[in-house]
Amino acid sequence: MGTAAHGGPRQDEGDGRQQQLWVDDPVGRPSMPEPVRTAAVRAMIIVAVTLTQGTVAVLCSLAGSWLAFPMVLSSVASTVVATWSVLDVWVTRQVWNQRYGVVSSPASTARRLRKERRRARRAARSAARSAARARPGDPAGSGSLSRA
Repeated sequence: MGTAAHGGPRQDEGDGRQQQLWVDDPVGRPSMPEPVRTAAVRAMIIVAVTLTQGTVAVLCSLAGSWLAFPMVLSSVASTVVATWSVLDVWVTRQVWNQRYGVVSSPASTARRLRKERRRARRAARSAARSAARARPGDPAGSGSLSRA
């Protein structure tokens, strides 16, 4: 049975290899850019503090404590700050997308379409040239120099 019952690494019965308990899968790209992630974490901490302040203000009001009025005032101010921080996440995300959002790589769709259009134009030009050369009785397209 090995040490699996005690929390250690398990061994497969057949070949004696140890099986990992936790395996990290590599992620292709992070879920969101670092500045946006930082702003989001900051906003979530501020929102959590604001909700806690609101709860304490309600409980102090119900208890009739002298702390109720200062807590309500600080909750209102904290709500303004929390709204500002959530807007900061949105603005930071928009700015990041504007600055770094467009990835220009050779495999991008726009480049591929331009390349295909260029090929089509070249093929049309070469077909027109070969058609002009193939016309019989056309001195300009017969491949000889002027006969003057």
